[in-house]
Amino acid sequence: MLTPLTVALAVAALALAAWCGHAAYRDQPTKDWHFIGMGVVSLLALVQLVWGVVRLAAGDQPADGSLIFVSYLVGVVCCVPVVGLVSLTERTRWGSLTVTAGAVVLAVLQVRLYDIWGGGTGG
Repeated sequence: MLTPLTVALAVAALALAAWCGHAAYRDQPTKDWHFIGMGVVSLLALVQLVWGVVRLAAGDQPADGSLIFVSYLVGVVCCVPVVGLVSLTERTRWGSLTVTAGAVVLAVLQVRLYDIWGGGTGG
């Protein structure tokens, strides 16, 4: 697993969580620029998915198994788009809080992916 990409994605997710959390604190729904931030985080997640699949195809193996690893990668890619869709249907501060929660979950998933791969020692 590429550790700098994992860290970058976790930091970007936490930044998105703070940004949308601030919007919720100010009693605002998600705005267009929040969706741009969600797009950036989603793009990083797609890059991570592709990188993980390439590493698996090259013969590298995660410590906890390939199926769990790929499942987490797919979950990471789906996390922000799902909460973004929910925030579109909930045009109140709760939509912003939904994105905040989803971004925090994505950051936690990054820690778990790092552990599944073997703490960065898997290759």
